[in-house]
Amino acid sequence: MYAVFASGGKQHRVEIGTLLDVEKLDAAVGDTVTFPSVLAVVDDDGQLQAGSPYLENTSVAGEVIQQARAKKMIVFKSKRRKGYKRKLGHRQSFTRVKITAIGAEEGETNGT
Repeated sequence: MYAVFASGGKQHRVEIGTLLDVEKLDAAVGDTVTFPSVLAVVDDDGQLQAGSPYLENTSVAGEVIQQARAKKMIVFKSKRRKGYKRKLGHRQSFTRVKITAIGAEEGETNGT
């Protein structure tokens, strides 16, 4: 069983037990988060349930494992023959989540 959901402007394909890095969420380590924007769910029999755009009464639940920042990305700008050079760095914050359940919002399908 797997699901496709949207979070932080991106779409993620997950199964139960998947570790996933998403855009920073306001949740402490150990908290449970739910993602209600589920686009599609495929069950163990291979049956696809697709929403338009989202499935109703379906969510993906996960546990926050870590709040961290990614490696530094260097942004370098220059214009040739003008002597213009700018070097900047950027570190994106993210939340690492372990997926614990896929299914109805009441927790109908839980993983082990």
